[in-house]
Amino acid sequence: MSAAATPSDITAQIARLRTEIAVHDERYYRQARPEISDFDYDQLKRALADLEAAHPAEAAALFGASPVRRVGDDRSEGFTRVKHHFGMTTLDNTYDAGELRDFHARLVKALGTGDLAYTVEPKIDGVAVSLTYENGHFTRAVTRGDGEEGDDITANVRTIRSLPALLASAPAGDDLFAAAAELPQLIEIRGEIFMRDEEFRRINAAQDEAGELPYANPRNLAAGTIKLIDPAIVATRKLEIVLYGLGAYEPAPEAEPLGGLDSQSSFQARLRAWSLPVVEKFWLVRGVDAVLASIAELDGLRRGFAYPTDGAVVKLDVFAQQRVVGYRGEGQAARKLSPRWACAYKFAPDRAQTRILAITVQVGRTGAVTPVAELEPVLLAGSTVKRATLHNADEIARKDVRVGDTVLVEKAGEIIPAVIEVVLAKRPADSAAYVFPSDCPACGTPLAREEGGVKWMCVNADCHEKTRRRIEHFASKACVDIDGLGEEIVELLLSKKLIRGVSDLFLLTQAQLLPLKKSGEVWAGNLVNAIAARRTADLWRVIHGLGIPQVGAAAAKDLARRFRSLDGLAEATLNEIIQIDGFGEKTAESVRAWFNQPSNRMLVAELLAARVSPTPPAASSVGGALAGKTLVLTGTLSSLSREEAQAMIETAGGKVSGSVSKKTHYVVAGEEAGSKLEKARALGVEVLDETGLRALLAPR
Repeated sequence: MSAAATPSDITAQIARLRTEIAVHDERYYRQARPEISDFDYDQLKRALADLEAAHPAEAAALFGASPVRRVGDDRSEGFTRVKHHFGMTTLDNTYDAGELRDFHARLVKALGTGDLAYTVEPKIDGVAVSLTYENGHFTRAVTRGDGEEGDDITANVRTIRSLPALLASAPAGDDLFAAAAELPQLIEIRGEIFMRDEEFRRINAAQDEAGELPYANPRNLAAGTIKLIDPAIVATRKLEIVLYGLGAYEPAPEAEPLGGLDSQSSFQARLRAWSLPVVEKFWLVRGVDAVLASIAELDGLRRGFAYPTDGAVVKLDVFAQQRVVGYRGEGQAARKLSPRWACAYKFAPDRAQTRILAITVQVGRTGAVTPVAELEPVLLAGSTVKRATLHNADEIARKDVRVGDTVLVEKAGEIIPAVIEVVLAKRPADSAAYVFPSDCPACGTPLAREEGGVKWMCVNADCHEKTRRRIEHFASKACVDIDGLGEEIVELLLSKKLIRGVSDLFLLTQAQLLPLKKSGEVWAGNLVNAIAARRTADLWRVIHGLGIPQVGAAAAKDLARRFRSLDGLAEATLNEIIQIDGFGEKTAESVRAWFNQPSNRMLVAELLAARVSPTPPAASSVGGALAGKTLVLTGTLSSLSREEAQAMIETAGGKVSGSVSKKTHYVVAGEEAGSKLEKARALGVEVLDETGLRALLAPR
């Protein structure tokens, strides 16, 4: 702020910063759609805090509490609100070693000793939650809310498979708790709900298949998922949880510590003894130099963790010392804001600067038009990035992204490259604002904005690009798997007007194909035979290939098992579909709506007329060798594809999961098995090779 600034100027700047932060709070906490990085958000809050500290009178002139003196609020409509037994706070953030040393110096001064023990834990980039266990039984899950009360999300959290409904009792001889109080009467355990990268990629692949926009990062998707009204939909998204913090406790440990529960490190030990999911790495060290060394070690390990990690949490270990230091904000209407005994050391996001060579738009098979930035190749987080998402037309306009701009690119959630901001100082003098196309770039049809949304759509049912992508999807390895029918051949067949849609593939003849390639007799014969062989493809593959919104491979398998034929599925009622285990109302309505469209009913009729006769799934063996068992496949098996192994397991009554947990019965590991194998060993899950799997499946 310049010396010439008047009090009204300062008040106006404080008001602008408060408004800007409030907008970002709404998008982050309530909508789970943040528009700026955590780093940029922290810089805004720091700027506001500094300004208000320097000009308290001007800040006091404004109505309402400052965002720097309250906890973000994630409460939303549709959920019962529940008061926390012990308020949930947020952590103060730091990004450099100097500030961490200042944090240590403040504690040394407050406690009168430099010999302080600290714990260092990964900071999980997820959704904060408080769990209540009463006499060992899980009874409630509540979001942080405004710190005092949050939303009751118990039904959704119960879908998290790694979370036990009952705490494991202490083993015989364990004196961590007195025998009469082995399990607390009531305890609030704080943690973070997150989504693994592989599950995030699976859901985004399904989004792509459905022609929907991808989610920005795992944190946003986890936050949106846990606030869904229908727990059945939540269950299909494989959320996970990690626990690390203590809230209320009865009887209170400060009154009489039970069996050594007097520190963060002893609490971590108790969480493990209760068989609760905890952080993968945990340091107990003395002094700030050891803290910084642990943070450096964590930075080298974090990309191998199961959950997204954006920093380290440093906590004073001893509970009695924590109580002496207390909380920032205590005494202000009894509202605790952040602990003085803990802080978060945030890793700076991986960013790179590069130039936009072009902005292209892609037309998906549903007609959604998505803009993409074509970049000068740049190394980012260990890989070369050439393209980055621009999300939608509104985002381009908001950030004023132009061709020729130098931009900062960041891997959102360290997965999807995204353009974060424009480096305006490097903008070319002759740059022009980007104009989003008003017509479909493939067919020229005027685009229409989806009702209530941000996507622009091509509404032409005969759009060449939509048709091409639908056929490619149907023929892809993930769907019907027609050998030799890739992008180039699909485009060739469409350009020669030999096909107009999916069903025409099954009417192709060798004579039609012969003129397309020199010496094409062998090629034509192979392609016709490959197509003919897929007339009896698995029913779930055909259902998946139809491109029904909300229906990926897993849902297609469920539909195939329930209805056994295309005709049966086409005639299924909404009530029959919604009764499938794991299907929510939204998915069921999407299936029914798809079959209600005359053009889609016509497609099914044309496929049947072309003698497509999908093979229904073999009846699962209720008493099979793997009945009731959950298996995880990892690595490359010597003689079985992943799909073949999964089919064999399911036929034997088993279930294949994408992630390892304590409920996994076996992990089948092939060559180049990765983190799933390590997780299995850590949890004591039995590991099999392909020979071991075949032995399990063998008749007895």
